[in-house]
Amino acid sequence: MGQAVTLQAVPNSTDLAFQRTRMAAERTLIAWIRTALSMISFGFTIYKFLQAMQESQKLPIRENGPRNLGLTLIALGTAGLIIACVQHRSLLKQLHYSSSIGTRWSLAMMVAVAISLLGTLAFASIALRMGPY
Repeated sequence: MGQAVTLQAVPNSTDLAFQRTRMAAERTLIAWIRTALSMISFGFTIYKFLQAMQESQKLPIRENGPRNLGLTLIALGTAGLIIACVQHRSLLKQLHYSSSIGTRWSLAMMVAVAISLLGTLAFASIALRMGPY
């Protein structure tokens, strides 16, 4: 007549607090990814647009103006994302020492590392004037 009730392990409030903190750190890293990607792409776009305007001589622009502005925005975006990755990893290590939650790599961290590499490549290609750009 009665059904057997199975008890599942219920995480205590401390474990849930650590998981909420980890999720908040993930959201923060995702916000940094969004900001860095915007800065890198905007820097590259501004560089190409102002370079085209300079070549068509429609605007009097300094010779290295487009390049310097593009490099600055790409460098700021890439550096900000790298610093955010270091801070995120540091926080995950602190959480690992304080709780039983593992510190596996998250998808957000993998995307952040990939975008950091792309930003570095974009910076190098513009700074060294190599590649198809």
